[in-house]
Amino acid sequence: MFLGTGTSHGVPVIGCDCAICTSRDPKNQRTRCSLVLGLPEGNLLIDTSPELRIQLLREGIGRIHAVAYTHGHADHLFGLDDLRIFPSYLGGDLPIYCETAVEQQIRLAFSYAFDPEVQQYPAGGVPKLRFSPLRPGVPITILGENILPIRLEHGRYQVLGFRIGQIAYCTDTSGIPPESWPLLQGLEVLILDGLRWEPHPTHLHLEAAVALAQKLAARRTLLTHICHHLDHQQTNARLPPGMELAYDGLRIPLQ
Repeated sequence: MFLGTGTSHGVPVIGCDCAICTSRDPKNQRTRCSLVLGLPEGNLLIDTSPELRIQLLREGIGRIHAVAYTHGHADHLFGLDDLRIFPSYLGGDLPIYCETAVEQQIRLAFSYAFDPEVQQYPAGGVPKLRFSPLRPGVPITILGENILPIRLEHGRYQVLGFRIGQIAYCTDTSGIPPESWPLLQGLEVLILDGLRWEPHPTHLHLEAAVALAQKLAARRTLLTHICHHLDHQQTNARLPPGMELAYDGLRIPLQ
């Protein structure tokens, strides 16, 4: 399920009165990017957007059993404090899967949560987390499902995408390095960054996203990380067959 499909500003953008920010179409209302996967042994959350609490309540998701991070930018990380309730439900620390650099960012940005004295407090007061490393190209089993982290380029940053069976989630990318192309073959569903019509230094614009998706030839492509320049209905009418904008609350089957 798509919890959020918006760019780092979200849509509506604060202070903007453009046609899309004032649209009554709920598919034009986009919280920051996050995804939840219903896996055999529980719910895997991908990224913790600043609207995480609102997203989970909106979609009636009462438990998160593990979290995986694409990268450590604020719009994908800063809802982390809302995870603190889940260890009290799970009876132990919440598993976090990320690259070492992202773990370091988390420990810095949320340093209060790792104070040894604070860690002795009952669950629910601060996030209680258990880190496991991710390495691109190396599969890992999470909640009973095989997950493949995939290296992506995000301007000058390196981030991760994830492949789960025949679905790949590739938000926040400006390109796919050569070693990652073979890992994205034979997809049923490609979820791909598609920020806006105009080029951008760290994200795919629609022309580039369409060209990349056509090379990968997934049966269906859903574009995410969408800014307020793209109206949902009008943009879908201009996209090739088999490609469309995702929207908050969209559900797709994993199998």
